[in-house]
Amino acid sequence: MSLKAVLFDMDGVIVDTEPLHRKAYFKTFNELEIIVSENLYTSFTGSSTKKVCETLINEFDLSHSHEDIAHIKRTYFKDFFYNDEEFDLIPGVKQLIEHYHENDMKLILASSATMTTINMVFEKFGLEKYFSGKISGADLKESKPHPEVFLLAAKMANEPVENCMVIEDSTNGILAAHRAQIFCSAYRSQHSKNQDYTLANIVVSDYAELELDKITKYF
Repeated sequence: MSLKAVLFDMDGVIVDTEPLHRKAYFKTFNELEIIVSENLYTSFTGSSTKKVCETLINEFDLSHSHEDIAHIKRTYFKDFFYNDEEFDLIPGVKQLIEHYHENDMKLILASSATMTTINMVFEKFGLEKYFSGKISGADLKESKPHPEVFLLAAKMANEPVENCMVIEDSTNGILAAHRAQIFCSAYRSQHSKNQDYTLANIVVSDYAELELDKITKYF
């Protein structure tokens, strides 16, 4: 057993899209004339847009389709994505990605975000050349905390799960990695409030702690 592949979540791990999603969702809630509590909103962290929209429809007995709600939210999100001056990569993540790439790690993106959003992020920040694969949970039957996205990512890397590591920041993502039986490093993001790191193998708040000389002892 040795580390060969790193499976990255995106939201809250590579980019701070969480604040953009929050702004876009709350604009959407206003447009739908619903009041979503902080507890309910926090429970959405790490879930696909489709799953969130379906929850809203059931919770508030909405007549909209999940496609309609997703379209409203996406429109607000794109506006914030291109115009919010605070939007940037998480500090230290580009250096970590380059470090893994230079040391021949296979990098796979395994996110609940739509492929459209993933491609927007990769294009904006020049990440395409470092990753050998990308998976959008929005295209899958099951959403995190189901392990499907990480099991597929390991398969895409052509590595057994014991040779993989997941980097996650949400309760749902950490649980998905745990269920996939993949070593999970939790990143304690300032934007991921009230997340449960109990099932993570290690928890870090600085990406320098995930460089290979620090983590190979676990594999």
